[in-house]
Amino acid sequence: MNLTDAIALFFILLALAATPSTSVALVVTRSASLGVWNGIAVSAGIVLGDLVFIVLAVYGLSVIAETMDWLFLSIKYIGGGYLIWIGYTLIRSRKNMNFSLENSSSTGNLLNSFLSGFFLTLGDIKAIFFYVSLFPTFVDLDSLSTKDLVLIAFVTIITVGGVKVTYAYSAVKLVNVSRHQNYENIAKKLVGSLMFIAGISFIFKA
Repeated sequence: MNLTDAIALFFILLALAATPSTSVALVVTRSASLGVWNGIAVSAGIVLGDLVFIVLAVYGLSVIAETMDWLFLSIKYIGGGYLIWIGYTLIRSRKNMNFSLENSSSTGNLLNSFLSGFFLTLGDIKAIFFYVSLFPTFVDLDSLSTKDLVLIAFVTIITVGGVKVTYAYSAVKLVNVSRHQNYENIAKKLVGSLMFIAGISFIFKA
């Protein structure tokens, strides 16, 4: 893997990570409702999901996807249902939420956030399509060395993780501003609606 390929992979992963998607919606929602550390935990789960896809791509993701399509489909429905449930809970909630940078960072919440990001990524058809169809155009899978794999993993962590964590911090900042301006309830309903729509879209998109 040469420098040109590494740079191309860097920018394509950066663009994909920054594009509004269900994973971005999940990062924003968990960060806004439970604190920034939960948004970071979701981001870590998303990065791990991408790393799993990279390993699978190297060892034949297309074959695995064909023989275990039921598994990817099941994960997709679970992830979409989870998003819908989060959105519905936010929309129906009648009490004010205590938005804060430090709240709800218990081990249980962080683990749930991490797993939600991880399984959401594994069920993401866009991610599967990228690593099956586009990823091999940037990386010669037949000639990868251990050094190349480490470099790819590093690029993935920096791009995907960096973008998602930025979304997490931005969500908390925006929510804190809305709280001080008495827009907290409106923000909660808006985020809940976006999550609900994102969940339905995630289930029914090709």
